[in-house]
Amino acid sequence: MLDWTDRHERYFLRLLSHHARLYTEMVTTGALLFGDTKRHLDFSPQEHPLALQLGGSDPEALAKCAQLANQWAYDEINLNIGCPSDRVQSGKFGACLMAEPELVAKCIVAMKNVTDIPVTIKSRIGIDEHDNDAFLSQFMQAAHNAGCRIFIVHARIAVLAGLSPKQNREIPPLNYDRVARMKETFQDSLIVLNGGINSLEQAQQLLHIFDGVMLGREIYHNPYLLAQVDQRLFDADTESLTRREVMKKFIPYVRDQLQAGAALQHMTRHILGLYKGQPGGRLFRRHLSENAWKKHAGISVLEDACALAESN
Repeated sequence: MLDWTDRHERYFLRLLSHHARLYTEMVTTGALLFGDTKRHLDFSPQEHPLALQLGGSDPEALAKCAQLANQWAYDEINLNIGCPSDRVQSGKFGACLMAEPELVAKCIVAMKNVTDIPVTIKSRIGIDEHDNDAFLSQFMQAAHNAGCRIFIVHARIAVLAGLSPKQNREIPPLNYDRVARMKETFQDSLIVLNGGINSLEQAQQLLHIFDGVMLGREIYHNPYLLAQVDQRLFDADTESLTRREVMKKFIPYVRDQLQAGAALQHMTRHILGLYKGQPGGRLFRRHLSENAWKKHAGISVLEDACALAESN
């Protein structure tokens, strides 16, 4: 499972793995209901299976968004109960909702009443001073009673006052054991672990305990990590694409997006780490960073960056 990707990155990541589930960047109910709905929800059919991650706390609004997810044929609806930012807290959604399990339950019921798409939640293991098994178990039990059977748990608490979102991803210590205990408690549910997973070796070990693992920022910085996912985690009988082959498959998509008016830099910012750890990786990243933003930047920028990376 992957998270927080936008449309261009999702397409790129799908070239590397056909089996991993992709997640949209969180979109608020207000943005979907009163903004440019099509821009937020459109995606390429190649991106399936794809989950729509929603931010909100009003059951009626979430139900309307679940109906939109139906119309756009998403494979999952995920309620974000993990984001700790001030903006999210002011809107009464994200991690602060862990303190209101009954409201979360109402939100889940409202969405499940209008769709057969699986409704899942992504949460932390606690918030602020509520850093214990009992708090997490009570929260998950309310969601479970409402019909949720898939829990994606970031194994850190969220500190809602005093830490930035970036600090909340790094400073609170990981507690995989607490999530493992929830797996023992909710044996009829799928428990997916998130947080601090940065290699396929680590993912394989954790899959002996958990039903799934979610990788986010490690994939963003090192997307080629996914090249072996289908073979190692899903037992697929296929050959991995080389980095050069990935770029050759990505270029037609980039060309179409450029013709539709997208800026090259909006696509290349997601692939800067493709050659991470390779001799030509720094040259690849530098060339894209220095040239993709220019007014008439086109496919040649990508081709030249690849040539630089492959020449070392």
